[in-house]
Amino acid sequence: MLSPTLDGRTALVTGSARGVGRELLVALADCGADVAVQYRTSAEEAETVAEVAREAGVEAVTVQADVTDPDSVDALFEAVEAELGSVDVLVNNVGAFAPERWDELDYDTWQTVMQTNLDATYLCSKRALPAMREAGDGRIVNVGYASSEKGLVSPKNFPYFVAKAGVLMFTRMLAADTSDDGITVNAVSPYVVENSAEFPAELPRGRPAAFEDLIQAVLFFLDPDSDYISGANVEVSGGWLPETV
Repeated sequence: MLSPTLDGRTALVTGSARGVGRELLVALADCGADVAVQYRTSAEEAETVAEVAREAGVEAVTVQADVTDPDSVDALFEAVEAELGSVDVLVNNVGAFAPERWDELDYDTWQTVMQTNLDATYLCSKRALPAMREAGDGRIVNVGYASSEKGLVSPKNFPYFVAKAGVLMFTRMLAADTSDDGITVNAVSPYVVENSAEFPAELPRGRPAAFEDLIQAVLFFLDPDSDYISGANVEVSGGWLPETV
């Protein structure tokens, strides 16, 4: 597996107490980054992840925050900066999911999905950028969803697909805006991952994406030799291309 040296870097992974975020954070710690575990309610799981990260010989902190709230995001970054220094690597991973038909959703659910996926990506990126620009260096990786940029449509998972399409457009626009700042902004977009709640009858290559598949894509973007690659989206989908969903 690709293992770029992240010694001396500070990495923040949102939603990193469990699931994909947890695995990404531990992988960054294994590459030498000091890491911040952001969680909203999973305090015990967050501390467990931090302990695992410390076993790699790096510093790790846990910070409770609501990444859909601007004041809470400010407090999150202030806490990380006080403990670990400015954030050099930001992985916008957090994002709620709603499998119901769009017309069966209440407005609160719609808002939760849009805010956790799209608003949180905007708020955390905006907060990370001043220090990255000052340093002339930084990496942002946003977690999308496979085929979102191809106009994926479905009456189910409606707000999720809308939000993830927005995340990919945001990725491209932010990459263009930071092209002269030494910052790269990219996206990694999985289909079905090994911890998914349910699996379709047929999976590309006969299996879901393993955590290691996503980690490999994220680490590629964080490699120092990838500093010319920005505004890109890597689909970790096994070649999945839906006709209908």
